[in-house]
Amino acid sequence: MANIFGFFGSILGYVLWAAFYFLKDFGLSIVVFTIVIRLILFPFTVKQQKSMAGTMRLQRKQKELQEKYANNKVKLQEEMNKLYEKEGVKPMGGCLTMIIPLLVMLGIFYAVAYPLTNTLHLNSDTVNSAVSYMNTIPGYTITTNATYQQIELIRVFPSIMNTETIQGLFSAADCQQIIDFANGFNMMGINLLTIPKDMGIFSWYSLIPVLCFVSYVGSQLVMQRINKAQMAQQQGCLKVMLYVMPLFTAYIAYTVPAAVGFYWICSSVIAFIQSLVIAKFFTPVSFTAKEEARHIALMELNEAKVPYVYSPVEQKTSSKSNGNGKRKEVIEIGEYYD
Repeated sequence: MANIFGFFGSILGYVLWAAFYFLKDFGLSIVVFTIVIRLILFPFTVKQQKSMAGTMRLQRKQKELQEKYANNKVKLQEEMNKLYEKEGVKPMGGCLTMIIPLLVMLGIFYAVAYPLTNTLHLNSDTVNSAVSYMNTIPGYTITTNATYQQIELIRVFPSIMNTETIQGLFSAADCQQIIDFANGFNMMGINLLTIPKDMGIFSWYSLIPVLCFVSYVGSQLVMQRINKAQMAQQQGCLKVMLYVMPLFTAYIAYTVPAAVGFYWICSSVIAFIQSLVIAKFFTPVSFTAKEEARHIALMELNEAKVPYVYSPVEQKTSSKSNGNGKRKEVIEIGEYYD
């Protein structure tokens, strides 16, 4: 699975590298990179909202079918398929629109967390050998998560690049590229290679995990407000995860290089803005209302297309008995037909 995410990370890494090539600032590159990817994924988000709206709109009819064919599962599935086809809803369509963005977002993470192999596209075996060598040097033992060792290598690279081992692993051009890349991690006086934990809880770097927590919670609260119906149906364990994950994210951001936390902040803030746009224009409720209005308009249009036909019937005079032996003249009137 990691290889799949790494593959996506390598592809998306070209986008991140292009941003860094022009901006020469890894922090700004992350911002631009995240915005571009979010814009690309936005149609999938809208499609997902439409799929959810279609499901909500059919809930009442689905319930009726389930009650009617409770003892006949085969017939129930047939009627469900007919209902989906009639209403133009694809039950599995929402799954696809969730899977693709998930793969892309994980690919983004791998592009940021493994910048030497996925952004600079250096040989992975060479980079891994350099990381292993770094761990053998006294004073440079990795104290952070193993996932972010490439960022740690960038941080210490200026101090170890002249060693015989590093010179044997990387060419002079590669060494210069890594140095230039390391210099790009300084953004507005903040070194994104620094681990907040190493600077102490009262340093400015401690704001990074705090902002991770706040931005994550804000984004989740907006999404909960948008999808009230879906959130109401979720099990308790999933609801707990919505509150536990921000704390877990903040803790990780405190113990890893600031670049990772900065990426999470950018991602959450942009997701928050995207959520506000969705809440304003693309909620499942609004899609449901629009779809119902479209159905009503379509029905009225179809009724208007039915020709109005007047079929006259000649007046006929007939005699009927009134029960007293007398006959009564009755006039039969023409009829109207639609």
